[in-house]
Amino acid sequence: MKGWLRGGLLLLAASSLTVGLWALLVPRSFYEDFPLPGRDWVSALGPYNEHLVRDVGALNLALGVLLVAAAILLERRLVQVSLVAWLAYAVPHFVFHLTQVHHFSPFDNLANIGGLGLAVLLPLLLLAGTYGTSRGDGSVGDRKTGERRTEA
Repeated sequence: MKGWLRGGLLLLAASSLTVGLWALLVPRSFYEDFPLPGRDWVSALGPYNEHLVRDVGALNLALGVLLVAAAILLERRLVQVSLVAWLAYAVPHFVFHLTQVHHFSPFDNLANIGGLGLAVLLPLLLLAGTYGTSRGDGSVGDRKTGERRTEA
């Protein structure tokens, strides 16, 4: 379970860090070319605003750092909080894009909604996997009965 959890956290972190660094460091390119050159998913939704794009980048970077820390430490509560924080971002983002399908081609809609849907489903599955998996030290480990032990 630890391997799946760490891998899932790092996958989410990679996504967030990529978006974060791209939008923060080269906001015009992010606006015009995200997710790939020729796929104008951001610019199709409104005029360029450098401040807003850089803020999105910085917030994604911060979320990515949190997810990396959770993947390294694998402390159950940190993992859970990082996944809930991700979901606080990913669920409204997904819902927004469900209402904006008229801006994109069928292929881009499928890619966009599919990717954003996976960005909600994966952390939900990872979060479910953190319950009942705590070792006595609070890190994520082998499944236990869920009972707390008190050391004398």
